[in-house]
Amino acid sequence: MNQKYPKNFARFYDTIYSKMRHGDDSQFFLDLVKKTGGRVLEVGVGTGRLFTEALDAGADIYGIDISPAMLDILYDKLDKDQHYRLKEQCITSFSFNEKFELVIAPFRVFMHLNDKEDQIKALNNVYDQLNKNGVFVFDVFNPDLSILQNGIDNQTDFEGEYEPGRKLKRTVSSMPDLANQVINVLFRLDWEEENGPGTEEWETSLRYFFRYELEHLVERSKFESYYIAGDFEGNAIGSNSREFIVTCRKTST
Repeated sequence: MNQKYPKNFARFYDTIYSKMRHGDDSQFFLDLVKKTGGRVLEVGVGTGRLFTEALDAGADIYGIDISPAMLDILYDKLDKDQHYRLKEQCITSFSFNEKFELVIAPFRVFMHLNDKEDQIKALNNVYDQLNKNGVFVFDVFNPDLSILQNGIDNQTDFEGEYEPGRKLKRTVSSMPDLANQVINVLFRLDWEEENGPGTEEWETSLRYFFRYELEHLVERSKFESYYIAGDFEGNAIGSNSREFIVTCRKTST
């Protein structure tokens, strides 16, 4: 499966997700960044929806992403003297000369790590890049068992205009692989161009996690303490929780 965003999916990313996201997650991570007194790293920085707002607010923030197409969009949003803040790197192996007070992996970035070896490697690599008392925060969804069992069949999740008079539609299908706890997803874009219709498909995968699996995973890592909330207000996990927000803390040097 290809976890890197193709060119046109990167091109239309901001248009689609500005309509689809409710904003609680963005505000949660933005508030974390703003109250951090030091260097911050965003893993999976993408087109910079969160990154640019944090930078404008004065945060000393850096970003990594594995998708060149997404980074190209973000480079165009930044002054050239700020390009040094971005790197094309992976969470399992990234490195910087200086360490961070906070690392965030918002918008379910961690779900793109399908193998447990990569999950542990990612946690430990983040740990090594944090200062003492540094924090790593990431979110994943609380699995919807009905979707895991039945999948999604060619559902339109976005339909609108990406610029005046030009339509864009995204459809999604998914086929769960229950034995491997993976959701195989096929996205399709259809849009209108001056010289005719355009279309692009992208097949990718997401690894889903259950609560106690997450706990065991973090406990296998180098992190000394953690807390898993059930929403972006920090409440404990309950029967209505739709998210898992994991906060890991490094307490040793």
